[in-house]
Formats: sequence, C-alpha cells, structure tokens
Amino acid sequence: MTDSVRIAAWNVNSLKVRLPQVLRWLQDQERAKKPIDALCLQELKLTDDKYPHKELEEAGYLSLAAGQKTYNGVAIIVRKAALAPIASDLETTFLKPIRNIPGNADEQQRILAATVCFGGMQPMRLVSAYFPNGQSPDSDKFIYKLAWLKALQIWLGCELDQHPQLALLGDFNIAPDDTDVHDPKAWEGQNLVSPPERNAFQELLGLGLQDSFRMFEQAPKTFSWWDYRMMGFRRNAGMRIDHILLSKSLQEKCSSSIVDKEPRTWEQPSDHAPVIATIQK
Repeated sequence: MTDSVRIAAWNVNSLKVRLPQVLRWLQDQERAKKPIDALCLQELKLTDDKYPHKELEEAGYLSLAAGQKTYNGVAIIVRKAALAPIASDLETTFLKPIRNIPGNADEQQRILAATVCFGGMQPMRLVSAYFPNGQSPDSDKFIYKLAWLKALQIWLGCELDQHPQLALLGDFNIAPDDTDVHDPKAWEGQNLVSPPERNAFQELLGLGLQDSFRMFEQAPKTFSWWDYRMMGFRRNAGMRIDHILLSKSLQEKCSSSIVDKEPRTWEQPSDHAPVIATIQK
C-alpha cells in the first residue's frame, strides 16, 4: 500500500476517441510507480450504455459515469488496488452517488459525486465537474453559466458540511487569475476570464476550498488547455482552466499539484492536459 493517493482530472474531449490515451496514460503512471488512484473525466460525449466499463475494469479500474449523447458527460474512475477492503463492486466503491446538482433542473450531465474509501485513510468525497463554457458574456449561455455556478456553490456548501474530505476536480472553464492566461490583455473581459466568472471562482474558495495548484511554487505560464488552432500548444498559448480544489482537511495533506503536459503531445490529443494532486494518507 502506498503512503499517498493521487487524484486527477482530465477533459478528454470524447472518451470514444480518447480511450486508448486514457488507458495509456494510466498504465504509464503505473509503470512509473506513480499510479493514479482516482481520475475524474469530463466531456465523455457518449451515453451511459456506450461507456467502456469493461475495458477499464480489465485494466484495473472501476467507473461511475453520467453520460450524454454528443455533449458533456462526466465520470469517476478509481484504481481497484487502491481501495479499502470494504470496496468490492460498484455499489460498495462509489458511496452516496449524486448525479447533477440536486434541486437544479438540468439535462446537461455536468456533475458526478461519490464517496470513495481508499485504503489507509478516511473516506474522500470526489466531485467530477464540467463547468459550462459560457460562450461569451453577452450570450444566454453565459447567463446559464452564472446560474449554474451559483447552484454549485450552494450545493457544495452543504456537501462540505457532510464530507470534510472533499475534492472538486474538473474543467472549470475559468482562468482564475491573469497568471493563468497566456495573453491577459488580449483576453481581458472575455469569456473564461470575465469578472463575474472569477468572482464565482473566489466564492468557491470562500467555502473553504483551496486551489491545490497555487499551494506550491509553479513554473510561470503553466497551462492545462491549448486551442487546437494557430499552433496553440506549440506556442504555449494556453490557459489554466482545469483545477483541483481541496477542502481544509485535504489541503493539510496535499504534497504536490501539477499539470502533466505529456498527453497533449500525443497524436490526436485532447485539447486539455490532466491535472494531478497528491494527498498523503
């Protein structure tokens, strides 16, 4: 049994297309003796009946998924070898599952939460989240985004009261600070960086959550998303919009938080890179 749990988030931009890369990345981490114990995926872009449970289980992982045809979709994948002995199947691995924000009527599959018992530590509440993009500040989609963010904040406040060890992982579609944007002046006032979105991010932190990435000294211009167009990745013209926020009890045990750019260099990659936080037991 290892002395830490590594949790990660990755917007794969179609699990049907990117399943080989997800399996490759998980296997690479395992070979490097730095296994990913929980991986929260976003933008599955497939329905529940098409979710690759079999392939992932054969690789040593159990999954909980909330899919949707063509768009959105989130999942939580956990490494069977990291689980406490009480967890033996889906029902005993993913405790108290919640799909979507309770009380917030929404057909878009953007939230999946479950409590997971890893060996040697208290249960951890994992929330895989795919925040709305918002399109532009003058659009109806932006109004939807802000309303969704408010509903998320209210619900998370209740979740934190019940689950002291909580991690919110995913594609937030918010770059919280100018240091998270390759060209802040060019993006000023636009979607992903607008004051209302950044204020909403700060309100999440106000619940007692912490941006794990900013707990540590990081290299300048470290991003998690790069546009496919105009050689965005090659020029490092990116943004940090994928985050892992930790409750107070997990902050105290977090020993690192990184972006793994390697999968973005692979053929036919997602436009996002995985982000990882390490939690000591």
